[in-house]
Amino acid sequence: MTRPVLAKLRREVWEANLQIFHGGLVTMHSGNASGIDRRQGLILIKPSGMDYERLRPQDLVLMDLEGRQVEGQWKPSVDFPHHAYLYRHCPDVGGVVHTHSNYATAFALLGQPIPAYLTAIADEFGAGIPCAPYVDNEGDHIGEAILKHRNRAPAILLANHGAFTWGRTPRAALKAAVMLEDVAKTCYLSLALGKPQALPGEEVEKWYRRYHTTYGQKTGNRE
Repeated sequence: MTRPVLAKLRREVWEANLQIFHGGLVTMHSGNASGIDRRQGLILIKPSGMDYERLRPQDLVLMDLEGRQVEGQWKPSVDFPHHAYLYRHCPDVGGVVHTHSNYATAFALLGQPIPAYLTAIADEFGAGIPCAPYVDNEGDHIGEAILKHRNRAPAILLANHGAFTWGRTPRAALKAAVMLEDVAKTCYLSLALGKPQALPGEEVEKWYRRYHTTYGQKTGNRE
């Protein structure tokens, strides 16, 4: 039986999953998005192996932080342990997205970070996008690698794998995933033409501070 208090979060997580599919960041049933209700310690995540075109809000699987299934007829995503690890260790995180988007994953395949080449990277991420060395998918290895190699950016590449992004809401994590792929594409094209130069650290800080303090409307947000 659906828990009414989770209805809003369920809708947000469902929409985030649809957006990564319709935005071309995943194909068929790869990747996933999740969100957490911090008050109850409950996580909603996409079912394992379910095509996005079939996904309905009621298909999302409700899990607790320790990996016990609370509600849902389907198995949770095989990436659930990595999402749960981030939620357990990052109390400010309310949403997580995992994709294999083409341009970001091209950098990940080479084990290369994306430096802060663009003001768009400085704005959204406040730093270059790091790349964690390859780890397998056993236990907490991916979660541990993310925490070990992350920086201020709400995103990381995983060598030979893909990308994870996060934020205070599922919508914020989705935005980071979309922005990550967008800047990765621009950087990929630029590297094919020449040798771009990363922004100096003080310029990155200047753009990041403006974007996170004065950009947008007072009644709105950057999400």
